[in-house]
Amino acid sequence: MKHINLSFAACGFLGIYHLGAASALCRHGKKLLKDVKAFAGASAGSLVASVLLTAPEKIEECNQFTYKFAEEIRRQSFGAVTPGYDIMAQLRSGIESILPPNAHELAQNRLHVSITNTRTRENHLVSTFSSREDLIKVLLASSFVPIYAGLKPVEYKGQKWVDGGLTNALPILPVGRTVTISPFSGRLDISPQDKGQLDLYVNIAKQDIMGQESKASKLCIPFDKKSIFRK
Repeated sequence: MKHINLSFAACGFLGIYHLGAASALCRHGKKLLKDVKAFAGASAGSLVASVLLTAPEKIEECNQFTYKFAEEIRRQSFGAVTPGYDIMAQLRSGIESILPPNAHELAQNRLHVSITNTRTRENHLVSTFSSREDLIKVLLASSFVPIYAGLKPVEYKGQKWVDGGLTNALPILPVGRTVTISPFSGRLDISPQDKGQLDLYVNIAKQDIMGQESKASKLCIPFDKKSIFRK
């Protein structure tokens, strides 16, 4: 079989869809997983990709963590932006409890994580990790949504980084065939099959998502990336 990659799209708490897809692959796609050369992802997608690569036996544990994490945030007066609540600290705690001690070694040159540089506003795919802490920092950076996750971007190798989903929500690797996975219906290999009312696709950070009549009729306010990056 030719070179196969798996890429998981950025999607926030819809990452639970990714966990379902990962679980299905572990149960019914073992032959495919053996042929996968590389894993990629942005934001929540990078978290699931890292678990599927380094600790597939902990996918159910990830499910439980995600549900509890979401419930905890809903209990806050103002959700994730409640003063005093540190969403990134909670996420780090979950990552540290799930990734194995040698996760960075297993991920070396096989896991490609999408992150965004706050100074250049450019996307980077990181695939080399000198330590487990380096891997955790990159995963946190890929998941850092400005304002929602806090005001201070993640520091990594002397620079500041934020959500990779802002600049490349669905990494396509240059070598081989990349199988794409997303909870949004669109031009993807694994996604909900929602035909909608309109044959309309919207490209958001390099991910083609199908629009629905009910959604397309609503006002969409584009954001200026310059307004959310801090030098």
